[in-house]
Amino acid sequence: MGKLMIKKSRSLMGEIKIPGDKSISHRALIFSSMGEGESIIKNFLFSQDCISTMNCLRALGTSIEICENVIKVKGNGINGFREPENVLDAGNSGTTIRLFTGLLSGLPGIFSVITGDDSLRRRPMKRVVEPLLGMGAKIWGRNGGNNPPLAIKGEKLKGRDHTLSVASAQVKSALLIAGLLADGETSVTEPSLSRDHTERIFQYLGLPLIRNGLTLKTHGIEGFKNKDFNIPGDFSSAAFIIAAGLLVEGSKIFIKNVGINPTRIGMLSVLKEAGAKIQILNQWEEGGEPIGDLIVEFSILESFEVRGEIVPKLIDEVPILAIIATQAKGKSVFKDVGELKVKESDRIKAVVDGINKMGGKAEIIDEGFVVYGPTKLNGNEIETYNDHRIAMSFAIAGLLADGETIVESNSISISFPNFGETIKKLGGNIIELQS
Repeated sequence: MGKLMIKKSRSLMGEIKIPGDKSISHRALIFSSMGEGESIIKNFLFSQDCISTMNCLRALGTSIEICENVIKVKGNGINGFREPENVLDAGNSGTTIRLFTGLLSGLPGIFSVITGDDSLRRRPMKRVVEPLLGMGAKIWGRNGGNNPPLAIKGEKLKGRDHTLSVASAQVKSALLIAGLLADGETSVTEPSLSRDHTERIFQYLGLPLIRNGLTLKTHGIEGFKNKDFNIPGDFSSAAFIIAAGLLVEGSKIFIKNVGINPTRIGMLSVLKEAGAKIQILNQWEEGGEPIGDLIVEFSILESFEVRGEIVPKLIDEVPILAIIATQAKGKSVFKDVGELKVKESDRIKAVVDGINKMGGKAEIIDEGFVVYGPTKLNGNEIETYNDHRIAMSFAIAGLLADGETIVESNSISISFPNFGETIKKLGGNIIELQS
């Protein structure tokens, strides 16, 4: 297993470009496979998760060609998928398995089995399986359909109304995809707004979609024509660089071409209220997605709170926000983040244990945790549970800590393959250890 060793660093400086957005890369591949004709995808994220989606689509008969960092997808239309000859492997990707469950359920006559790694096989699937069963889907899985592997027999689905108990972009997207394949109208109502990349792709491709507050409505279609995609940089990856710039004294970092979708940048709102020096420059839009350049400077921060409706807009950034909180003045509170217990790891436990192991102070509370700051951190070897966001969060903590911090690095390729090189380019003291 590969490891990173990180030491205290001074004044990170420079200009970088963040790899393509993971959420949009998944969706661009899936919708291009469902469409008719060729789609060219630029700035695709070549991460383990997105490659899992690519491999699953190829197994369903989609032609996907990689040409000099550009992806060419030849879509055969929504009726052009073939039955896979083997089990589909989603790897560690919750997005892959949940969106594919929606897609595969609506492909009549196609039988498939989809699974993933040890971590993915523990993640809850009933939240997407049960509403699909209500549309006439035929799905079987472990523990009453709650855990992969999932066996799916494609059927002609019937549209229906869905009310979600948890705001989930993955579940919402799976049901909207199923709605395109179903007879009649399908609606999805969320308790609060989750990331809206799927809705923006619907609008970009001219697919039927009506929004009324937190309710989305679509209906079945015969097909649609493909368009090209130019994917913005992933804000969730940029979050680690933002944290480094805020926390390492004397730093100033220019981050180019970052997606600034309002449903993704709750972290910026929280940090600006805490006193962070972050500017958004040169805003523009491509493919329905807002994009901008960021300038981040070292900042003295006050404590902050994360709770309520903003949580879905920063759920993936909670681990790195916790590291930031160790250097903010006062008690930072994270509430309503119970969803973190069923991510790639129990991220609440992983974050709290790791902070305390490095000499910080954090404790678990009901549906969340608190972090006290500012505290001096000491280097240590951190248990990441093979969770990419935990590994990168504590790598950033290592830039502040006395001594050496060690994290496993294999999982990082799930979302940010050149993370270590990026930190090194900015002047960070980070070394890849031989396994």
